[in-house]
Amino acid sequence: MSVMKRLSGIVQAKANKALDKAENPADMLDLSYEKQAENLQKVRRALADVATAKKRLELQATELQAQATKLQDQAKQALGQGQEDLARQALTRRAGLADQLADLGTQHAQVEAQQQQLETTATRLSTQIEAFRTKKETLKATYTASKAQASIGEAVSGISESMTDAGMTLD
Repeated sequence: MSVMKRLSGIVQAKANKALDKAENPADMLDLSYEKQAENLQKVRRALADVATAKKRLELQATELQAQATKLQDQAKQALGQGQEDLARQALTRRAGLADQLADLGTQHAQVEAQQQQLETTATRLSTQIEAFRTKKETLKATYTASKAQASIGEAVSGISESMTDAGMTLD
């Protein structure tokens, strides 16, 4: 069993080493930034959907209010004509519309609270993403500078070895 564990460890070490060479930190940072931007876009889309639902509720409330006013007028006309039964029916229907209006008011308040929460979330995410973008660019520049410095170090080391070899040859 220990041979299998050792073999597994060797394979994992080689695979990690190969992945480390293939992985570019700058690309990983860019990918993370893109994912965050996509999440912000989803929040903004949800915010637009909530705003649409809120407007739809407002339109329904306006329509119900107009119907309630119309029923009130019909009740007054019916009373003026001495038709109390029709007036009572109109007022009963108007009372039902008032209940619907109250329900729409509650829904409107809930949707408005959701909209406020989404707006706060979108603002917070936007700020965080902007801060991440700045940090990402700084890290990428630092990584590039470090990589260049390592290359310079390798080149200087190679020149030193060449000079040593040349000096030995001259001797």
